[in-house]
Amino acid sequence: MDKRFCLDLDLADLKKWCEERSVKPFRAAQIYDWLKKGVTDTSDMTNVPKDVRTMLGEDFIFGGFKVLQKFVSEIDGTTKFVYLLHDGNIIETVVMRYNTGLSVCISSQAGCKMGCKFCASAKAGFGRSLSAGELVAQVTVSQKLMGEKIRNVVVMGIGEPFDNFDNLLRFIELMNDPEGVGMGARHITVSTCGIVPKLNEFAQLRSQVNIAVSLHAPNDAIRLKIMPIAKAYDMKTLMDSCREYTKLTGRRITFEYSLFSGVNDSIECAEELAKRLKGMLCHVNLIAANEFPGSDFRRPDKKTVEAFRKALCDRGINATLRREMGTDIMAACGQLRRGMENKE
Repeated sequence: MDKRFCLDLDLADLKKWCEERSVKPFRAAQIYDWLKKGVTDTSDMTNVPKDVRTMLGEDFIFGGFKVLQKFVSEIDGTTKFVYLLHDGNIIETVVMRYNTGLSVCISSQAGCKMGCKFCASAKAGFGRSLSAGELVAQVTVSQKLMGEKIRNVVVMGIGEPFDNFDNLLRFIELMNDPEGVGMGARHITVSTCGIVPKLNEFAQLRSQVNIAVSLHAPNDAIRLKIMPIAKAYDMKTLMDSCREYTKLTGRRITFEYSLFSGVNDSIECAEELAKRLKGMLCHVNLIAANEFPGSDFRRPDKKTVEAFRKALCDRGINATLRREMGTDIMAACGQLRRGMENKE
């Protein structure tokens, strides 16, 4: 069996390991205390005996989360970490500062299979899905590097979280663990492009985790042109699933809507979107498209964006314009890449 990444372990796993390795039981809590602080190198575990650290290194993957690059935005202080995983895969993680504290945008996969036309992640190929611990590490290691507590997590980076469903659920469990990171479910947001069966399955869990659906179109005709997932699940199927989610959980659903000039930013699109969402417990998060080299999509002007937002609000749909952060370091929505091909 392949070795597990160290942050895939919880306290129960470590207690079992201590028993199997004839290590004193209290060492499990010591080790777990280091792991939840973002320590991925056994040499940093100063109160753990060297022979125990050696055994940990033999049985689990340590040292498999290294910072390749760090970029800091001169505009707003957003920090992007490029992490090298133990098998050579590369991911990007973004830490943003708000009035309420730090939030982190984490990746769920090294690359993405969804192929959305407007997203840089789709251009870089697919490596693999991340383990639950590798999702956790993006939070805890980034927090350690920033030297400040991270308050909120959004799973909106590289990859489709619902295409890594089991590890996503385990990640939420590890984050919620009061003996571990101890982050409440309402401080976690998961974004999906709309894999309907998994959205339905997630709804059945009645989790308090926030859900955001990447919609980006008011109808099938436009969505099919920019999001391949629309071939599998049409708009009606997706909307029915979203309504069922709000019914089962009592939680508001967020629709992410990137505005692309001349594609989906007309008043007619806003009117059609408002009709489709009427009566649903939802919120629309508008994003003026973020451009990246090689993209055919352009950002609409501020007047067009505001007119779209106003058209939704006038029709009873709660809509806000997201503050985009880290655009100068390619850290904004749709700009994250799997590889290091653009080293500048």
